[in-house]
Amino acid sequence: MTNDRLLGRYNSCMSYSREAKLGRLLQETGQSLAVAESCTGGLIGNLITNVPGSSSYFIGGVIAYANEVKVEILGVKSTTLDSFGAVSKETVQEMAKGIRTLFNADIGLSVSGIAGPEGGTMEKPVGTVWIGLGTTEFDRAEKFLFSGDRESIKQQAAQSALEIAIRYLSEDN
Repeated sequence: MTNDRLLGRYNSCMSYSREAKLGRLLQETGQSLAVAESCTGGLIGNLITNVPGSSSYFIGGVIAYANEVKVEILGVKSTTLDSFGAVSKETVQEMAKGIRTLFNADIGLSVSGIAGPEGGTMEKPVGTVWIGLGTTEFDRAEKFLFSGDRESIKQQAAQSALEIAIRYLSEDN
C-alpha cells in the first residue's frame, strides 16, 4: 500500500474520531481550548494533538496530578480541596477556570478522578471521575462512575471529556 493510500485511510478514520470532531467544531467556532488533567495523565492532550492542525485551536495543558499543582499552578483553593477533595465538582470547576485563565483560552476542560486499583472509598469508589468545562459565561461539571482496570478508566474519562466539549460546542450557547 502506498503512503498516500495509508494517509487517506488514516484521515478517513480520523474524521470519525471524537478528537477530530472536537477539532472541527473548535475551528468552525474560532475557539481555543486548554486542558487540566489529573487522573488521565495527559491522555486528553495526547488525543487532541493526534489531529493534524490541532495547534490552531489547542493551547496546551497541565497535568495536575498532585494537589500542590492544582493549587499553585491552576489556582484551586486549598479550602476547596479540604472541604470537597480533589475528586469533586468544585475542584474540577476551579481547575477548568484556572487552566482557561492561565492559558488565556476560550474553553477550559478539566478532569480529576480515581483510576485505581487503590484509592477508592465508599463515597468515592475507584472509577469515580469528575469532568469540568468552563468559559467566561458557562460552567459545567459532570460526575461519572467508570468500571474496568486503570487504563480503561483513563480511556473512558478522556473520551467522556472530549464528548462534553463536543456537546458544549454543538449547543446554542
